[in-house]
Amino acid sequence: MSHPTAVREAVTPIRPVHGSSPTPTWHRGTVLEHAPVADRYQYLCLAAPTIAALARPGQFVMLTVARDNQQAPVLPRPMAIYRRNVQAGTIEVVYGVVGDGTGQLATFRPGERMLIVGPLGQGFALDAQARRVLLVGRGIGTCSLTTIAQDLADTPTQVLAVASGRDATSVIGGPLYRGYGAHTVFEVTDSDGSSNVDSLRKLLTSVLDGDPPQQIMTCGSERLAHLCRELGDRWQADVQVSLEAHMACGIGYCHGCATGTRSGPEESPLICKDGPVFRYTSGVGA
Repeated sequence: MSHPTAVREAVTPIRPVHGSSPTPTWHRGTVLEHAPVADRYQYLCLAAPTIAALARPGQFVMLTVARDNQQAPVLPRPMAIYRRNVQAGTIEVVYGVVGDGTGQLATFRPGERMLIVGPLGQGFALDAQARRVLLVGRGIGTCSLTTIAQDLADTPTQVLAVASGRDATSVIGGPLYRGYGAHTVFEVTDSDGSSNVDSLRKLLTSVLDGDPPQQIMTCGSERLAHLCRELGDRWQADVQVSLEAHMACGIGYCHGCATGTRSGPEESPLICKDGPVFRYTSGVGA
């Protein structure tokens, strides 16, 4: 999905727009596992040791879904890194089949090789002094947040997570969050009304007002992004949002994923290069 202008215009780059970007690499990685997850998503595990070693929370990869003897689909697909294993040299992706590109991606079988470029983009900026971090994800957007829990698993920082979806089969990340020792995990759905913004606001404020998080990270929903901005103001917390966009290159060459927000004569920050993670500015007075 692509975030509306209202969200894009309320964000600023975490680092200077013209600062140095992470240096990507590429692998012709082997597909190690590829299987359905519930009834809506696919799980993909790829051998990509350099990317696994370099990737930081919130970064992504571009996957070329055309095989060597095929001419199409021409453009690679951006995918959040769901989890990585430095020792095994693997990265994991969870994605939904929504069009020709992801439909082609779903046909790859274990043993086949795929061109992978990454890690790409500006990831989340974790504050080592934060005692509590709240992760709020919707559907496949949760995949941009899970490596935060992975990196905080052996630290004093408590992770609290919201995993939202249309129904139980659309909720991603709950078991992974718990496996990494998350303090609290809320799995909420449209089907039972628990994902409703008013209901979620009431739940989070009732549970967290007494000891709020110092950082809030979100991805996957405009409604939840606005709620996180509101909660950030309430708790004086740092709010960061990972934006999603259609991308042709993923490395800033095509300039097709601009946020739409200009700073003076400069070009709008690019979601692939200056993001996908941006700092959500305060909603006070907005």
